[in-house]
Amino acid sequence: MYLIVGLGNPGKKYHFNRHNIGFLALDIFAKQFQAESQWKKESDCELLKFKIDDQQVLLLKPQTFMNLSGSPVQRLLSFYKIDIKNLLVIQDELEIGFGKVRFHFDRGHAGHNGIRDISEKLGTNAYARLKLGVGRPPNPQMSVGDYLLQNFSDEEMNQLEKYLASSRDLIESFIFEGLNQASTKFNGKSLI
Repeated sequence: MYLIVGLGNPGKKYHFNRHNIGFLALDIFAKQFQAESQWKKESDCELLKFKIDDQQVLLLKPQTFMNLSGSPVQRLLSFYKIDIKNLLVIQDELEIGFGKVRFHFDRGHAGHNGIRDISEKLGTNAYARLKLGVGRPPNPQMSVGDYLLQNFSDEEMNQLEKYLASSRDLIESFIFEGLNQASTKFNGKSLI
């Protein structure tokens, strides 16, 4: 079984924030498999389990707010006895431009509080991450926090569905070809 985690904040007011690109990616991924209506709510997460070919896949959107994402991830890895090598966490990334992607493994959190909490709860950084680029604030005076909690711009919104729909190939590559092959194929590429 594979656990694919999208990071974000629960609630309508955060839905199209840049910080929620992980949630949005999972929504589009589920929609592509006609499974978007099958999400199940639990106390601290939303879950969706289905098969892609012969692989069982569990999608997870923690509902604990970004800074406390680790507990649901830890609990589900343990409950389903999922090997950590089958964990992929999808996050927003400031250091790469909107539309670009990068796989990482065994890296620090680089100030991302959701990643920090997951790594602390798991006791390791040794898991795969898919970074979806949101770019840096266009105005250097704007705080990073304010920028991430803003909705995507109109121009970005026009390209967002294409960007996230293309991320399906990355997730499937991770599942069926492994992290190294997925990294070789997609790192630094633009999906728009």
